[in-house]
Amino acid sequence: MKEYKYTINGEKYEVAVNEVADTTAKVTVNGAEYTVEWEKPVEEKPVVKIVKPTTTAKPAPAAAAPTAAAAPVNGHAIKTPLPGVIIDIKVNVGDTVTKGQTVVILEAMKMENNINSDKDGKVASIAVAKGDTVADGAVLVVLE
Repeated sequence: MKEYKYTINGEKYEVAVNEVADTTAKVTVNGAEYTVEWEKPVEEKPVVKIVKPTTTAKPAPAAAAPTAAAAPVNGHAIKTPLPGVIIDIKVNVGDTVTKGQTVVILEAMKMENNINSDKDGKVASIAVAKGDTVADGAVLVVLE
């Protein structure tokens, strides 16, 4: 039960909301009980509008993610299992990595995800940079 105190045009009211149902509520106002009814609001369908950008800033290089995923790979590719943003690269070209070692940290849905090597090898190339947005399945690191 919720209680409220109102002053309307200098008149004081003590209101207690006793019970609320779908379109009714049982209330007590200054000791008198009432049933309040209201109409159910009409649910509106969401309206989607396509708005052109108002700035003349250069668009982000959106082609970077598909290019990285589509780049020819000579060796074993370590790919991202989900889309996100590269926040750290833990290896350099020429490094030797072991199976299970973190090679890239990817942020997806506000969570940091370690992308680990699925085999031993030597880093032949790194297909991404910090800050890149990558699509699901994009090549991150290539091992020899």
